[in-house]
Amino acid sequence: MMTHLVPQAGEKVERRVAVLIHGGVIARELAIPCVNGIASAVDLLENGEIVTVDGHIGNVTVGPPESDLGRHSETEQMRSTDSMVCLTGGTGYIGGRLLPLLESRGVSVRCLTRRPESLEGQVSGATQVVRADVLDRDSLMAAFQGVQAAYYLVHSMGTHGDFEEDDRKAASNFVAAARENGVRRIIYLGGLGESTQQLSAHLRSRHEVGEILRSSGAQVIEFRASIVIGSGSLSFELIRSLVERLPVMICPKWVSTPTQPIAVEDVLDYLLAALDLDGSESRVFEIGGPDQVSYGDIMREYARQRGLKRLMISVPVLTPRLSSLWLGLVTPVYARVGRKLIEGVRNPTLVRDSAALDAFDIRPRGLRDAIQRALANEDREFASTRWSDALSSGGDPRR
Repeated sequence: MMTHLVPQAGEKVERRVAVLIHGGVIARELAIPCVNGIASAVDLLENGEIVTVDGHIGNVTVGPPESDLGRHSETEQMRSTDSMVCLTGGTGYIGGRLLPLLESRGVSVRCLTRRPESLEGQVSGATQVVRADVLDRDSLMAAFQGVQAAYYLVHSMGTHGDFEEDDRKAASNFVAAARENGVRRIIYLGGLGESTQQLSAHLRSRHEVGEILRSSGAQVIEFRASIVIGSGSLSFELIRSLVERLPVMICPKWVSTPTQPIAVEDVLDYLLAALDLDGSESRVFEIGGPDQVSYGDIMREYARQRGLKRLMISVPVLTPRLSSLWLGLVTPVYARVGRKLIEGVRNPTLVRDSAALDAFDIRPRGLRDAIQRALANEDREFASTRWSDALSSGGDPRR
């Protein structure tokens, strides 16, 4: 069947990979789609090329409709340029950095947020910004229509009240919307920690969310990470504030807890690569840099690179609870979130399963390089996102 592309004068066609993006559809009564652009826009298409027009979302796609793709594998269909990827947490630290990377790859992104105005001027013209709240199930149902893969990058640590219950409710609503709309793949960033240990509330909730997401019936790719090193991250700002402000540090026992930090750039590489991962089984990947160190080691390496001499005195009787209260006094970061994070540092967070190195062509950088890059960005005031971007002035997480 021949499809007539009716140009609308005075506008411009934007071609992203194999998709012609236009701003609207005219003459709906006549069922004639319109491409914003000059009359010669149709010259972008070769004679005899198959074109699919979706008048609902306003895309003209070069290639057959999805219904004709049955001969391709499920993974290949999700890689298709006309597959919609849903991003939650797009106003947060990780999601805010992932969004432009997805756009640069030509991925069709639908970004869910409670405050669409917070993303104004920060997304490409092809990205859809939809008002939705993971704590409001009804708002998610419509937002998930046509979604093939979805990123779950939200948490409730900054909220008042029971953040574990909020995490549980948010994940359950996400699962209901994903199941109803046939989402095929969910990509989730959680936290390391042995389930057999007595985990902190923060890590326990991260693991529980992964379990809830797997109940959706979709393939779930869960990444579990320890401390993330990057300009603007909560972990990095805590370390920076402590080392910069305190020439002599009274260190609680948790400073010697082993951890396996990972650079934010490597976390983003894993999240991007998960879209193209072959197979249909749910997987849990433990990710981290090559260095297994203590929190004290991270602070010493930071001080070394800053040229600071710092004395660290160990005081084992200083519990995580007491040290979290002290933390709120000496650091400018958001105290409630910091306390919940610090209460979890008693748990070792090490990579015990190296499956991620086999499944992905990613080799994370070491601690020294990660801190060096983070410092360069901090010194240039170039942190593209900060952990606090996900918090409103009232302390509620932005989703």
